[in-house]
Amino acid sequence: MKAAYDAIVVGVGGMGSAVAYHLAKRGQRVLGLERFDIPHAMGSSHGVSRIIRLAYFEHPSYVPLLRRAYELWRELEREAGEQLLYITGGIDAGPPDSRSVRGSLLSCQTHGISHEVLTGDQVNRRFPAYQLPASFAAVYQPDGGFVASERAIVAHVAGARSLGAEIHVRERVLAWEPCGEGVVVETDQGRYEAGRLVICAGVWAGSLVPELAGKVVAERQVVAWLQPTEPTLFQPDRFPIFVLEVSPEERIYGFPIFSVPGFKLGLFHHFHEQTTGDTVDREWHPRDEAALRRLAETYFPKGAGATLSMSACMFENSPDEHFIIDTLKSAPQVTVAAGFSGHGYKFCGVVGEIMADLAIQGRTPHDISLFGLDRFTQPV
Repeated sequence: MKAAYDAIVVGVGGMGSAVAYHLAKRGQRVLGLERFDIPHAMGSSHGVSRIIRLAYFEHPSYVPLLRRAYELWRELEREAGEQLLYITGGIDAGPPDSRSVRGSLLSCQTHGISHEVLTGDQVNRRFPAYQLPASFAAVYQPDGGFVASERAIVAHVAGARSLGAEIHVRERVLAWEPCGEGVVVETDQGRYEAGRLVICAGVWAGSLVPELAGKVVAERQVVAWLQPTEPTLFQPDRFPIFVLEVSPEERIYGFPIFSVPGFKLGLFHHFHEQTTGDTVDREWHPRDEAALRRLAETYFPKGAGATLSMSACMFENSPDEHFIIDTLKSAPQVTVAAGFSGHGYKFCGVVGEIMADLAIQGRTPHDISLFGLDRFTQPV
């Protein structure tokens, strides 16, 4: 048995690194266990950048958490001495009756978020890299932007370690079990005991927590970086991040040129390929490229030059695509954060704060009623 800790965090990716940081910031003795490297390209947090936006069509109740997320990203920047959050403005667009437009507008109106409603033509004139149909509507939100995802993981881990946390890499968790009011965690390198366990294992969460089995499903996702024919139009000061619902079956998202060559484009749920963390196809194929190029050529033709890079990652989908954040009823010393369904990274800081609240106090002032495990077993 290795030394005792106040809390063990399983998974030190986007969410787990933030949890370890916030626990250590509160004086907890923390052990973080990561089966890969820090950062790594095996899960859901790589690929240079992740969108952040206040206009949130997924559900208005996310907005208060987003406001806190923005504050925490700025705090982390100050402590790390490095810019992590980049504001470009953000566009949610599609047919006027699309979920993306209606939901984004509802969030703005409900929470008093600064925004403009534009036509497709107005978007094209203001941001010439875009070529939206004239019939489309768009919600422009000036606070949208992106987070430098891998750099933010490094900043959270560095901050946690500076506060005394231990972080182990290339150490796989095999099992855990309650031990009195605490837990024992077994890895491929040893056994550890702690008062609390926080599981942030991404697509592997279901194999570690029986209550999550079948409720956290891995889905292969592919993004591309394309060389614009007019690169100046795709710089962060001229190209807002976007979520574009081109049909009920297709929503695309994208970013300006940043850090690596090319503008970044992805298709939500790509080919709807369910997989697992251990069997996912991490290579990209001509059909992946063709699907993304078709969309770029249609809506961002000045960005559809040569393909410079492609990358595969995974969504960790819950059944309703809302997060799962809860304390296990069978083991109240264990909390879980999973099922972020391709839209969770922007919340890393506030999820870290919430999980620290739950681990230390058993409750949080943040409203997480949307995310409980009970919703899958109890009538709505």
